[in-house]
Amino acid sequence: MTLSTVAAQSADQEIPYYDSVGNECAMFEHAYAQRLPLLLKGPTGCGKTRFVSHMAAKLGKPLFTVSCHDDLTAADLTGRYLLQGGETRWVDGPLTRAVREGGICYLDEVVEARKDVTVVLHPLTDDRRLLPLERTGELLEAPDDFMLVASYNPGYQHILKSLKPSTRQRFVAMTFDFPPPKVERDIVARESGLESERCAALVNLAASLRAMKGQDLEEGISTRLLVYCATLIQAGMPIRDAARATLVEPLSDDADVQEGLMEAVQATFG
Repeated sequence: MTLSTVAAQSADQEIPYYDSVGNECAMFEHAYAQRLPLLLKGPTGCGKTRFVSHMAAKLGKPLFTVSCHDDLTAADLTGRYLLQGGETRWVDGPLTRAVREGGICYLDEVVEARKDVTVVLHPLTDDRRLLPLERTGELLEAPDDFMLVASYNPGYQHILKSLKPSTRQRFVAMTFDFPPPKVERDIVARESGLESERCAALVNLAASLRAMKGQDLEEGISTRLLVYCATLIQAGMPIRDAARATLVEPLSDDADVQEGLMEAVQATFG
């Protein structure tokens, strides 16, 4: 597993900005207090990861984030024996560290991981809250301040990459979507430093492009890309160039689709 796969957030880190749009913060706190695992569902770039970072910092708990991918195995999460200083030593993976130390383990896009990963999660997502480490012979019981959070994008689900009902039904679940226009405008303005009025135009453009999802586009414009676009504009890049680099090129490689997207940009900004 590469170092970029796992990111650890310390408990004393400044609370990342997050603008609540419903009862998601209260739901997270209740799930944490009752030692329940949580599943977040929603499109790419709608704020799921930022939300988890915000809540971990708000609760004062360390956060172990794992970006799941096709090659991620159960051993990447639990740990393995490695050669260090001429001798073989056991090194805990991020899931094991979170269980031993207490904290929140966040599995981003969990459906991308190999199937043996969900097998490891099952004992942790019921009333046992156990993590068996076969290679060391340990059976770890999760402390009260451990929480497992996972996320995925239902829009990308298909028969080869989906969570089985037996896994989904082990989690409390919440559905995320892009923020309402006013909230999204405020988020983009705060994150980029661009004036609120100009951010409002970007949000309106995003709404138009999201309407194309399922037709010419597989996925709609993410809030993350809007922040990127606003950041480039704030730095002095011409609007058309910024929009092409952040709102057009990342969404499609098809020349005709790109042309249609640029026409929408032109109609919005002139």
